Amino acid sequence: MEYQPRKFALPWSAGPGYCISLCQALMAPILAQLHHHQQMADPDLLEESSSLLEPSEMGRGAPLRLGFVAGVINRERIPTFERMLWRVCRGNVFLRQAEIENPLEDPVTGDSVHKSVFIIFFQGDQLKNRVKKICEGFRASLYPCPETPQERKEMAAGVNTRIDDLQMVLNQTEDHRQRVLQAAAKTIRVWFIKVRKMKAIYHTLNLCNIDVTQKCLIAEVWCPVADLDSIQFALRRGTEHSGSTVPSILNRMQTNQTPPTYNKTNKFTYGFQNLVDAYGIGSYREINPAPYTIITFPFLFAVMFGDFGHGILMTLFGVWMVVRESRILSQKTDNELFNMVFSGRYIILLMGIFSVYTGLIYNDCFSKALNLFGSSWSVRPMFTNTKANWTEELLKSASVLQLDPDVNGVFNGPYPFGIDPIWSIATNKLTFLNSFKMKMSVVLGIVHMLFGVTLSLLNHLYFKKPLNIYLGFIPEMIFMSSLFGYLVILILFKWCAYDASTSKDAPSLLIHFINMFLFNYSDPSFPMLYSGQKGLQCFLVVCAFLCVPWMLVLKPVMLRHQYLRRKHLGTHNFGGIRVGNGPTEEDAEIIQHDQLSMHSEEGEEFNFGDVVVNQAIHTIEYCLGCISNTASYLRLWALSLAHAQLSEVLWTMVMHVGLNVGNLGGGILLVLVFAAFSTLTIAILLIMEGLSAFLHALRLHW
Repeated sequence: MEYQPRKFALPWSAGPGYCISLCQALMAPILAQLHHHQQMADPDLLEESSSLLEPSEMGRGAPLRLGFVAGVINRERIPTFERMLWRVCRGNVFLRQAEIENPLEDPVTGDSVHKSVFIIFFQGDQLKNRVKKICEGFRASLYPCPETPQERKEMAAGVNTRIDDLQMVLNQTEDHRQRVLQAAAKTIRVWFIKVRKMKAIYHTLNLCNIDVTQKCLIAEVWCPVADLDSIQFALRRGTEHSGSTVPSILNRMQTNQTPPTYNKTNKFTYGFQNLVDAYGIGSYREINPAPYTIITFPFLFAVMFGDFGHGILMTLFGVWMVVRESRILSQKTDNELFNMVFSGRYIILLMGIFSVYTGLIYNDCFSKALNLFGSSWSVRPMFTNTKANWTEELLKSASVLQLDPDVNGVFNGPYPFGIDPIWSIATNKLTFLNSFKMKMSVVLGIVHMLFGVTLSLLNHLYFKKPLNIYLGFIPEMIFMSSLFGYLVILILFKWCAYDASTSKDAPSLLIHFINMFLFNYSDPSFPMLYSGQKGLQCFLVVCAFLCVPWMLVLKPVMLRHQYLRRKHLGTHNFGGIRVGNGPTEEDAEIIQHDQLSMHSEEGEEFNFGDVVVNQAIHTIEYCLGCISNTASYLRLWALSLAHAQLSEVLWTMVMHVGLNVGNLGGGILLVLVFAAFSTLTIAILLIMEGLSAFLHALRLHW
């Protein structure tokens, strides 16, 4: 098809819109022909269309030749790109674009990018430069395209060949990578172990110092004396395995530094040791209270949490964690809360076992009593007793009756184990349990505090500090025993001295204890518990009061006297040097501790004012602590009562609803009610109440 130039005469009033419309009408046949050539894959047509491209020289009558540019651009820039081409080139270009279906990956950011391919036809070098500048401004990627169809075919074939080669290389690389990863997966665990060992070794080596010869490493460490033989054996074995000709040397160093406290633990004692260390780590060679905590901690917890049913559930949970501990450890979960609970699995197990025991003592199982041995109370003989006038009409009409324990045949002796189940239906159950649990809490608390003070005696004996024994431990024990130890004796005496016939005449221990401090014995309404009570109580109070100046004054005065005596006679330490064969391992540690204590307490830095202030603080804290801590142990009674009442409320308000319906619907309702009861029991009574009792037991130990 040939194109001939034409000349048009336009009216003077024609505007730009009229010119554009006319140009579009004239270009329509050409654009249609180009579109037809693109859709037809006939080689003859492609050969014919090749004559339209880039003339070498144009003249009048020469056929019209078009140039083109091809490339890709971001899809969202297409509308702006098209408008810019139209305005800059004044409509003298032809743009065709098509969307690329599959998103491409940005080589810089790695994000998925949607692009479109385009081709622009134009005429002349001037439009070509404008089009390329616009493409550069819109960050379009231009690709070279040959002019002749034959070259385009060859380029397409070459591109397809390279694509096939690259795909084959990628497939081979993927197969090789899979083989390498499968081989590595078999030894990945060994590699992890090796890497961890290497990191641990290099971390340890970084803590060592290099000697002057730059050939040896020197490490200064603290180690238990009992492990010296195993350390020497490990060094000898390491030397043999490494093939070194120079053996490792282990020497004991003499130092004035206080060794760190090391408490050897295992997986059972680890949790209890953490409870003690959370409050504070003891000084070197002080007695470790963690072994005693293994018994006292779960027992005090169980006193507050005492319930047979709840204790069984907690025990089963502890047994599950202990039995599956190896599997749980291998899973290495990242749940911090579960890991904290799992680390205390043996604590939970013992708390559950002790709760089962105290639950049997309280005879409480999900707020219900267990009738294991039959009640020791009986009402049948009362019909024949002259002191009772109960009749069958009275039993039918009265909802509440009172049993008289002083009547023969009504009370058949104490219950074999725990609390009689008859108390579960008694109206004065709460009054009886309050009195029992309150006195029990006082007894347990005072015994626990006396045991804690007794442990300090072992420290004074080991470190050979007689001054702390005579001026500290002895007055502390006398003060607590004469007041609160005597209260424990009164509680036990009242339990043993009064029976059913004399229980009405039993005096109040609280009034007696208050009158003991006030020396008030003139009130005849409060009879004495035993003969000679007045004289003994006055003697005990005087002894307790004398212990206060004993602790407050004597120790600072004795310390000052010893300091002045040493200063006058000049009997100071000669730098801690010992002449002779040298101390043994155990003697050296004791001598070192004595030197440090004398340097801090009785050395040149002795300050009488500081000693007096410290001793006054200790005395006041101890005397007030005996009173406040005794009251604090009443939380054993309070939390035990709260747990029992909450369990009873949960049974009455939830479980009792399903048991009241007697038809078929009641069975279905009972299933739903039991599900709610179980959920509330676990959430409130086991988790919340268990955590509360745990924290209170921890506070009592601290």
